Amino acid sequence: MILILVPNTRSDSPEYKQLLAHLANLPGISTRIHTEVGTEQTLTELYLIGNTKALSTDEISNLPCVERVVRVSEEYRVLGRHQNDSRSSSFEYNGVLFSQDTLNIFAGLCAVDTLEHVEIMMKALQAEGQVCTRMGAYKPRTSPYSFQGHGKSCLPYVFDLAGKYGIKVIAMEITHEAHLEEIRTALHQTGNATGVMLQIGTRNTQNFELLKIVGRQQTFPVLIKRGFGITLDESINAAEYLASEGNRKVIFGLRGMKTNMGDPHRNFVDFAHVPVVKRLTRMPVCIDPSHSVGTRAGSPDGILDIMHATAQGIIAGANMVLVDFHPVPSKALVDGPQALLMKELPLYLEDIQIARDAYLKRVELVKRYSQESD
Repeated sequence: MILILVPNTRSDSPEYKQLLAHLANLPGISTRIHTEVGTEQTLTELYLIGNTKALSTDEISNLPCVERVVRVSEEYRVLGRHQNDSRSSSFEYNGVLFSQDTLNIFAGLCAVDTLEHVEIMMKALQAEGQVCTRMGAYKPRTSPYSFQGHGKSCLPYVFDLAGKYGIKVIAMEITHEAHLEEIRTALHQTGNATGVMLQIGTRNTQNFELLKIVGRQQTFPVLIKRGFGITLDESINAAEYLASEGNRKVIFGLRGMKTNMGDPHRNFVDFAHVPVVKRLTRMPVCIDPSHSVGTRAGSPDGILDIMHATAQGIIAGANMVLVDFHPVPSKALVDGPQALLMKELPLYLEDIQIARDAYLKRVELVKRYSQESD
């Protein structure tokens, strides 16, 4: 059960203290507090954990400070969609809005290799009016002998260049809690020139201790990718780990499933699950066509497989795209064969807009038919 309090409820007010005292006396019920501080108001939610079935919604609604009550299902308690749940599915970070209705493109380098390549990428994004990118500093690899990223040494120039070219959010995977502090330090040293969206990669989706640590901080939003060969339910529960620790600025990433049925692609493209995740949860949904397809191969119509997969996800309602570009893919230290070319960036963005327009027309079509049937 979730208690949504009246906006700007003060923790030192007599009414708030009275409410907590009442909840503390409920047998078998513990309370977890989540506070979201916005520019105009502070929102507080109380999560009642335990056997809440016996609690009367009407009685709880009449307690001091309570604006409304949401009775949740057993699964996905924080991030899930529940009956009569009107909580927002959006959040803003560093001036960029993320929701189940928006679309943000994170084109960039899978792995940072040189300062020159980073600057070429960011300059191209600025020319196309883009304010988000992906830049890998820490790269988990299957082989211990493969390049695993420059780590903290590249962060200062990546953040400086982001500020120079107006990049507001960088998606960056972390694999250890130490990386979190390294990012904080580099951002501070560069005058917070940009923002970072922490990324939990597919290999770490069930690294529960890392999820807890990342969830406890609320500075950075988190993109969590579907797990390596695990079910959708298990992956959404991994996202719930983040939210249960306090960070609800979570985006769910689909990146293909590990199975030979996906051949000749790198993974079996699972973008049909975009609307499923949006139906089950309030999370925006990201697609990663680069790691799903894994190749620059194209079909007889001249369209690259990565572009086809992207369009499939967009036309299904995806809210974010994570995609690899590189100035010289043959020299890329990670995933060069799947990287798109810089000259293809305008084409890619225009193709995305076509798919996005088609999705919005589909939504309007359904609304119109629904209204006519009513």
